Amino acid sequence: MRIPLIAGNWKMNMTCESGKKLAKAIAEGIGDTDVEIAVCCPFPMLFGIADALRGTPIRLGAQNMHWEDSGAYTGEVSAAMLTEAGTTYVILGHSERRHVFGESDEWVQKKLCKAIESELVPILCIGETLEEREQEQTENVLEKQLEMSLKSVAANNAERIVIAYEPVWAIGTGKTATPQQAAEAAEFIRSWLVNKYDNEVSEKIRILYGGSVKPDNASEIMESEEIDGALVGGASLKVEDFIGIINF
Repeated sequence: MRIPLIAGNWKMNMTCESGKKLAKAIAEGIGDTDVEIAVCCPFPMLFGIADALRGTPIRLGAQNMHWEDSGAYTGEVSAAMLTEAGTTYVILGHSERRHVFGESDEWVQKKLCKAIESELVPILCIGETLEEREQEQTENVLEKQLEMSLKSVAANNAERIVIAYEPVWAIGTGKTATPQQAAEAAEFIRSWLVNKYDNEVSEKIRILYGGSVKPDNASEIMESEEIDGALVGGASLKVEDFIGIINF
C-alpha cells in the first residue's frame, strides 16, 4: 500500500529564522497522521530547518541539485551536500526550473540518476503548458518527459521515485486542474509505468498532484486512487493551510 505524501515546496521564500518557526509550527500542529510529510526549502536553510525538524516525523527536502559530485559549477549544489544536511527528498525538473531556467529533459535525467545513486528520493516533476493542453498534447508531453527522465532507471531503483504531475498552467496561478483532469493524468502516468516496468513496480511509485493545491480542494483532487498526495506551493507557507491539506 502506498503511503500518501504531502510535500511543501517553499520556493524562494522566507529566511532561515522564519523557516524554522514555520517548520516547528507545522510539526506541533500535525498530531497523529498516517501521511508522510516533507518540507523542501532553499539551500541556505537546509541545516537550520534540519535542526528544527529533528525529533519530528517531518522529512527535509531540497528544491534542486547538480548531477556532478564536485567541480567548477558556481551556484550549484551536489547530492553529497544535500545528504550531509540531512536531506531525504529532492525536487527535480520543476516547471520553474524547466521554463524559467531552461533545464532540459537530459539534465533532469542526469540529476535523477545521481539522486538515486546518492540514496536521495527524487520528486520528479512533469507537466504540460496551457498551450500544450489546449492542443490536446498533454499525454504526448508527459510521455516524452517520462521517457527521457527514466530511460536509464532500472526497475529496482524506479520504486523509490515520486512523480509529481504539475500542469504548468496551474502553478501559482490560482487555477487548479479539475479532479477529472488530475485523475486522467495520473492514470496515464500509472499506465505508462506499467508498460515501462510492470504492474508490481508501478504500484509502488507514488504519484502526486501539484498546482494551486489548497485545503478546500485537496480532498476532491486526491479522491482518485492513483493520486497519492500533493506537492504544495504557496499553501505550504501557511501553517493552517498546510495542515489542512495534510488532513485531507
